[in-house]
Formats: sequence, C-alpha cells, structure tokens
Amino acid sequence: MHADTIKEVIELLKRDACKPNVVVMPDFFLDRLIHIENNLKKFSAEAEAVVKRKGGSIDNISQTDFRGGNAANTASALARLGARVTPIICTSRFGAQMLKFHFKRLNIDLSHTKICEKPSITTALEFNAESGKANVMLRDLGSLADFSPEILDEDDFEAIREADYVCVFNWAGTRRFGTELAEKIFRYVKKSGRGKTYYDTADPTPNKEKIPKLVKKVLQSRDLDILSVNENEAICYAKHIATNFRVKMQKGLAIEELAKESAKILAAKISARLDLHTTLFSATFTKKKLVVVPAFKVRVLRATGAGDAWNAGNILGYASNLSDEARLILSNAVAAYYISSADGIHPTRKQLLKFCENFLKT
Repeated sequence: MHADTIKEVIELLKRDACKPNVVVMPDFFLDRLIHIENNLKKFSAEAEAVVKRKGGSIDNISQTDFRGGNAANTASALARLGARVTPIICTSRFGAQMLKFHFKRLNIDLSHTKICEKPSITTALEFNAESGKANVMLRDLGSLADFSPEILDEDDFEAIREADYVCVFNWAGTRRFGTELAEKIFRYVKKSGRGKTYYDTADPTPNKEKIPKLVKKVLQSRDLDILSVNENEAICYAKHIATNFRVKMQKGLAIEELAKESAKILAAKISARLDLHTTLFSATFTKKKLVVVPAFKVRVLRATGAGDAWNAGNILGYASNLSDEARLILSNAVAAYYISSADGIHPTRKQLLKFCENFLKT
C-alpha cells in the first residue's frame, strides 16, 4: 500500500464531511456466536460422544448474543462512520425491540421496520481452521424467506428515492422473492431515484436452483451499479455466467487467486463495477481496469461480519469520491478494525483515523 494513498484516507477521516444517506434492506438476524476452541474433527468427536450417552453437556463453550444480518450489520458500521442510514428490514416484535437496543445512539431511522410473525435467527459455530477462523451458520430464515417488494409502502419508496445509495443484501435469505426484490428496487432507483444501487447477495448456494435467473435478471442488468462479492460468490457466479469457465481456470490455484480470475471473468460479462473482498486482499474490476490492495495484517478475533464492515467502508469510499486504491484501503481498514476488535464494535471515524495513522507509522 502506498503511503500517499493511506494519507488520502486519513484526510477523509479528518474532514468528517461526507455523510451519505443510505438505505439498506432486508435482513436482521438474532445471532448467537458459539466459539469452538477445538477444530472441527475434535469437536465432532466430543459431540458424538455426548449423543452416544443419550445427551449431556459440553461446558466452557464461549457464546455471545449479538446483532446479525447483512443489512443490519452494514447499517451499524455505516452509522458509526457518520452515515445516515434507513434500514427497511423485517423482524418480529421482539426483534424490533432488540433493534432499538442495538442501534441506540446511532443515526439510524427504524421507522421502516416491518413487523412480521417470525424473526430470523442464526446460530454461528466458529471453528479454528488451518487458514484462520471459519464459521458454520445454522439459519432459521423466519419471515425473511417471504420478504417481497409487495411489503414496501409509499414511505419506503420515498426513502429509496431520496437515498444516495440503495443497498440490497442476502439474496438467498429472501428465498422466494429475492430476485424480484432486487430487480424491482434497482429499477425503481434508476427510474425515480437519484442514488447508486449496491448489491451483495451473500452466499447464494442455499438457493442455487434460482441462481441462473438472478444472474440474468439482476447481475447482468444495467440497473445495478456496484456488485460486491467474496471469494466463493465470485467463483459461483463466474461458473454460471461463462460457458468456458472450466477451460479458463487453472488447476492448483489458491482460492483467493481463483476468486480473482473468476472476478475478471464476471466483470467482463456485467456492466456494474465489481468489488471483490477476500481474507488476503480486495480488488475492484471494470472491463478495462483492475486495482488490487492487500488486506491489513491484524490478529483475527472473529470471522463473522467482516464482509458487512467492508461493505460499509466501500460505500463511504464511493460516496467520498476516493480513488479506487484509497477506497479499497478504507474498506480493508474498517474490516480489519472490526475483526481485530476485542468488543466487536464497528469503528467510528476517529477510531479508524487512529488505526490508519498507527499503521502509517509502522
């Protein structure tokens, strides 16, 4: 990373001027993170032993209840960075109270929360793996599975019209109408709004039979401005969008390099800007340009939520008209701060400024 580019990020954080108006939708999860000190093999053996003796306990397992969902997490990170955020999300009455608790003292408008019958709940098992921490998400989608454009009212569409960025997340979680939701929202923004459209589908494989329709109707649409993907998502969509994907891919590539090659293929087939975030680097692609920036080296204390923090930094970077390299550095910094934070709280601009200044000194 170039010192001059990091200084560009530092100057942005010092100014505290850009405060974009951002709409995010549609998911909020009640999450429980269970940290397993053992690797998967050892823990599986422990669990099997408990089952064989007809049940019992495994003690000293660290567990934390916290805010979950791509939209909700991104809202938190954006608000901590000074953005004005309007989540259009669904949850139960209990979930709505938890939203108020999690978002207290943040500039987040919760008046667009949709009260539904069932909340979305995730239990995340976080394991130690050879490449770092890895998590297995056990999800109950609840009413999110049926979230559709028909749930939105005129007040919601007014918020969408006035937003600088309209962001849709978790396509697979909106199992029945995910493609229709993104398609209608993005088309509406381009027809009646003034903002940019931003999409992070999250892991599409739970709804894999509908991926071809998603690719055709949304990813290849000119209504999409920015597509954000991780390693697995880049590879998945490249397979569906390029008929000669297997011929182009070389055997023996590390997953990050395979993801970069996949992203190149994907970027050539869509009109949107493509942004890739991995554990080792982030990159931004157009048909003519590629910029790659290495990740910050920090002690990783959590695996969940890194992509949401990264997206928040990315959106702020776009809104601030940063150069591509500076935008990626900002995004990487937000994610690095979050995953290395002891309390798991997203950084404020002041905290992120100190983080970047300390890195510049090393």
